[in-house]
Amino acid sequence: MTIPRKEAGYRLISERIYDHAEVEQTLNREDRKQQAARCMDCGIPFCHWACPLGNKMPEWQDYIYKGDWERGVEVLHETNNFPEFTGRVCPAPCEKSCVLALHDAPVTIRENEASVTEVAFIEGMIKARPPKHRTGRKVAIIGSGPAGLAAAQQLNRKGHHVTVYEKDNTPGGLLRYGIPNFKLSKQVIDRRLKLLMEEGIEFVTNTEIGRDIPGRQIMLEYDAVCLTTGAGKPRDITPTGRDLKGIHFAMDFLSQQIRILQDEEKDDVERITAKGKHVLVIGGGDTGSDCVGTSIRQGAKSVTQIEIMPKPPVGKNPATPWPSPYPQILKTSSSHEEGCDRHWLLNTISFKGEDGIVKEAAAESVSWEKDASGRFTMISSGQSEILKADLVLLALGFVHPVHEGLLDELGIAYDVRGNVAVDKQHNSSVSKVFAAGDTIMGASLVVKAIASGRKVAEDIHRFISTPTNQ
Repeated sequence: MTIPRKEAGYRLISERIYDHAEVEQTLNREDRKQQAARCMDCGIPFCHWACPLGNKMPEWQDYIYKGDWERGVEVLHETNNFPEFTGRVCPAPCEKSCVLALHDAPVTIRENEASVTEVAFIEGMIKARPPKHRTGRKVAIIGSGPAGLAAAQQLNRKGHHVTVYEKDNTPGGLLRYGIPNFKLSKQVIDRRLKLLMEEGIEFVTNTEIGRDIPGRQIMLEYDAVCLTTGAGKPRDITPTGRDLKGIHFAMDFLSQQIRILQDEEKDDVERITAKGKHVLVIGGGDTGSDCVGTSIRQGAKSVTQIEIMPKPPVGKNPATPWPSPYPQILKTSSSHEEGCDRHWLLNTISFKGEDGIVKEAAAESVSWEKDASGRFTMISSGQSEILKADLVLLALGFVHPVHEGLLDELGIAYDVRGNVAVDKQHNSSVSKVFAAGDTIMGASLVVKAIASGRKVAEDIHRFISTPTNQ
């Protein structure tokens, strides 16, 4: 009640746009202790309710306030395998539901989480915890994103032999190849991977199950298989001129930049570059924002981001009042602050180019009205504008996991949205094959993926520990 909210803030724009280092700064220990002191240990901790992982915010905030950082990170790890990840990239639904959010000054929970974990790593408080005994049971995790890593660690701690298969060069999945370095340094991932390996988890990279190794072989070698391949099928649009060169899916653009920074990109692969170009980002979500920041760092001449939905209100939205963990309000990211022209209620209707290369896009103004059933319907205005576009990045989200390959080979059943269908115990339609994360939810948050990975690990452990399944 007496200490104001204080954020660490970002590095200067004039500095950060010339590198790919993390943009967020950190507070000193005393400031962070004061920020943790702002937690009021509410009788009903809405922050805890809003967190997909069920993190015990009041408890570990109190430990930071008292200076017991080691106990604070221990409490964090009771519910969250990777607080160093969520402390950087989580949208912090806990803060949206904090009682102090009623006065637009919630506790800096996300920043506190990142800080306490960093202190713990630096001072050696976080160590590998290999199991004391092995059960002899074997589990294959297909995909090394946040859900796969969480499931792997939980199962390994139960004493099972866990092997994680990753189709890319280095483990991490979405964390590594989907989130720009300026939001999540890959050294943070590597640091955690080192501990997971010390705990006994085996990683097999550059191996796509269903192509390099048949799915039926994996089924024979393991007692259980967990699908955590993510939702990799990007959503597309089909305006006139979609086949012009220079139009790319956002993730192809983002992942290539990350591979370049990791010296993984092959020289003979065509580079998608924003340097000296007018960049048009179609899609207003986090992925679109990441495209904005990456384009600026590559030296784009201009960056425009368009969204088909209406502009959300600033600050508060009566349609999603407190304590909603996901209020529909305007979000301005660090990338937007670096220089971006943003537009809403625009629908891309065509692309035009020269010599087969895109040069501009036509976008029509639209509105949204409720029909007789109460559903919103897009209404075209008939008025359009021309946007310069030497590079178009489609940041429209993902529709479902990639079906071709492993999933179709195994004969996995899908739900109505094309995700892997599972029951309450995360069983797929195929015996001893489980699934979790974006593979069953569609594209979602890192924090939800970790929560899903922890839950599927419980179900797999129960399954392979049952005598009839041994």
